[in-house]
Amino acid sequence: MTDDLFSIADKAPQQAKPQHRTNAPEMSVSDLAMSLKRAIEDSFGRVRVRGELSRVKIHSSGHMYSDIKDENAVINAVCWRGQVAKLSVRPEEGLDVICTGKITTYPARSNYQLMIESMELAGEGALLKMLEERKRKLAAEGLFAPERKKALPFMPKKIGVVTSETGAVFHDILHRIRDRFPCHVVLWPVAVQGKGVETQIANAIRGFNMMAEKPDVMIVARGGGSLEDLMAFNEEVVVRATAESQIPIISAVGHETDTTLIDYASDRRAPTPTGAAEMAVPERMSLMAQIEDDGIRLKKSVRRLLVEAKTRLDTRVAQLGHPAQLLDTKTQKLDHLGETLSRVYERFISRKQNRLVELSANIRHPKDLVAEKQRYLETNAQRLAGQGQKICDKPKQNLAYLGRMLHSLSFKATLDRGFAVVRDENNKPITDPNLIHAGHELHIEYKDSKIVKARAE
Repeated sequence: MTDDLFSIADKAPQQAKPQHRTNAPEMSVSDLAMSLKRAIEDSFGRVRVRGELSRVKIHSSGHMYSDIKDENAVINAVCWRGQVAKLSVRPEEGLDVICTGKITTYPARSNYQLMIESMELAGEGALLKMLEERKRKLAAEGLFAPERKKALPFMPKKIGVVTSETGAVFHDILHRIRDRFPCHVVLWPVAVQGKGVETQIANAIRGFNMMAEKPDVMIVARGGGSLEDLMAFNEEVVVRATAESQIPIISAVGHETDTTLIDYASDRRAPTPTGAAEMAVPERMSLMAQIEDDGIRLKKSVRRLLVEAKTRLDTRVAQLGHPAQLLDTKTQKLDHLGETLSRVYERFISRKQNRLVELSANIRHPKDLVAEKQRYLETNAQRLAGQGQKICDKPKQNLAYLGRMLHSLSFKATLDRGFAVVRDENNKPITDPNLIHAGHELHIEYKDSKIVKARAE
């Protein structure tokens, strides 16, 4: 009995152990996810994370989704549209950056992510890499092409300067221009460091180009600084505005060893702002000295040309001879030609007179010609009167003969001799008696045009 009970108990399903009861309330998945979200956000209110951007995607909504990774871990990152526009660095794949923001979670996927508020490049190497890639991109578009460069005016009347109003750069440029060649200088004050600086610089460049009275040349300048301080002059908006400018631009950003992308797009690069002023205007004293030296050289050249011209003139005069002698020769030649012309003219007149006499001998008086023609007319008239009768008699005789022949050969003369003409009903002559048949109506014409109708039987 006991064995059977143990056996049954052993075969029966094992009962679950009673649960340990606690006072913790039950939570839904959403409640737990939101609690974790609050806990993480409270613990990591603001963090700075350095890493490499990966899988960067700008959504059509304007939000950016990406990963920040190093050799051991990956963190999802998101940056909302309003913050993306304010970032000082353009997010790109593989860029080494330092992101500032807060850690939060995405409950729908149970993962945590960094909500980025600001972004900066991590170290100078990352900056240089980004600038090199940007330089290659802009160069491929032709913004740095040498054929786009414009020549600087030799003596500008108006110079535009884009720089800070409070810095020493503008005063250095202004003083250098006044010392070398005073002219009108217009300042477009901008900030040269900080957020939004690149927009101010680009707007200043475009603003000078939109003026009714544009400057002849423009200087974009800034004092020295670190690579990060000069980043505004590496931005695309500044480089494109420089390349599009119709006014020649001299870039003078930083020291001689500093190079920014605006230097490649500008028409000339100056090592310093003072050097830009020296490029923009010539040196007045040097110009005055050059003008004076050119004047002296010009006077010497003119004097030398006059001496050489006088020498050539004297040589030609000596070769030419005295004008009176030349005139005597020409006068003698003229007299000779006059005499020759007179003799030729006399011979010509003599020939014409002889010809006139010959022609006059052959000319008869009109009265003689009229009398001769009248006698000729009378003679021919008498001959014509004698021949006229003879000419008319013979045709008359021929006509009479032909009339008699016509009468003797006509059918009328045949009718007069006792014959008759037989015609059919159509009044056509019948020349063959075989054509006459019984019943035909016949018309028989006799002498004196008498016509008798008969019917053949």
